[in-house]
Amino acid sequence: MTSPEILGLVEMAVSAAIEGGNEILQVYGQDFAVEYKNDNSPLTLADRRAHEAIMRILEPSGLPVLSEEGKAIGFETRRNWGQFWLVDPLDGTKEFVKRNGEFTVNIALIKGNEPLAGVIYIPVTGVLYFACQTTGARKTVLEPSGKQSFDQIIKDSTILPESFSPNKLTVVCSRSHMSAETEKYIDQLRQTHHDVDFVSIGSSLKLCLVAEGKAHIYPRFGPTMEWDTAAGHAIALFAGCTVRQADSGAPVVYNKPDLKNPWFIVSR
Repeated sequence: MTSPEILGLVEMAVSAAIEGGNEILQVYGQDFAVEYKNDNSPLTLADRRAHEAIMRILEPSGLPVLSEEGKAIGFETRRNWGQFWLVDPLDGTKEFVKRNGEFTVNIALIKGNEPLAGVIYIPVTGVLYFACQTTGARKTVLEPSGKQSFDQIIKDSTILPESFSPNKLTVVCSRSHMSAETEKYIDQLRQTHHDVDFVSIGSSLKLCLVAEGKAHIYPRFGPTMEWDTAAGHAIALFAGCTVRQADSGAPVVYNKPDLKNPWFIVSR
């Protein structure tokens, strides 16, 4: 795929993420009901409205879409996909329900089983992350109007990492999903590093903090799905980080028969 083709798809994903975020904010400002799926994870009207808006904008690409809110696509179909979109319309629904602002829209472009590009948008703050080989990993804050062109978005963005302190180890973990295995891993880090900081935050923002250089490592020894991590994986990757399986050290891959991720570690 050529650079103009990739940039065109990233531009489409940025537009889709912004529109999905706008739908989320409309629900966020109201009283809303919360349903629960079979795995006891929350679901709101915002998830559905964001999914519909994103699907509408990505449809002209002609690429298949695997989304958390439309995930009933069997591997026999998916295994033949060369490229596809991997989408979480509202990552961090628990944070959305808590109204703490730490939720995102995640859109990744996958080629084979690797992330080719990623977009993460934070609706409450207007912060946008995007990454591909052509642009590298970037971050910007959108204008309140949200009307600037993609060329202007690129021009206004900064290349990641923004900062990096090699002297103090900063570990980022989930605000809502801390496991005993993660706590044990952090204790081990404290034994080998005299100065360890700890940051807790929701959704895919954990991968973004490592990409930015605000954290050095994100250990995830708990359940996640492919759509939770793919966009952040791309942003971390093009910011010079690795996203590897905790047991083998092999890269995390996508479009598996089972869409659950293995335990993994994001590090710089």
